[in-house]
Amino acid sequence: MQAFLEYLVKGLVGRPDAVTVTPVKTDGTTVYELRLHPTDIGRVIGKQGATINAIRSLLLVGSAKKGERASLEIVEETSEG
Repeated sequence: MQAFLEYLVKGLVGRPDAVTVTPVKTDGTTVYELRLHPTDIGRVIGKQGATINAIRSLLLVGSAKKGERASLEIVEETSEG
């Protein structure tokens, strides 16, 4: 699922080299943490969240077929300084 998410998101963004997907397993659920360039967050979320909801739906169906549970979270990098 990680490779699928990377492929999908890299096709949407303007800076595909900045996309990273990190799986974090907790309590039988895998949370995929999506990190990307701040200028691409709007593209991934889409109008009224339509794009991110579609990606989450695909992830839900794909993981259910494997008998797993998964979710997707966008992690925003904060610049401290």
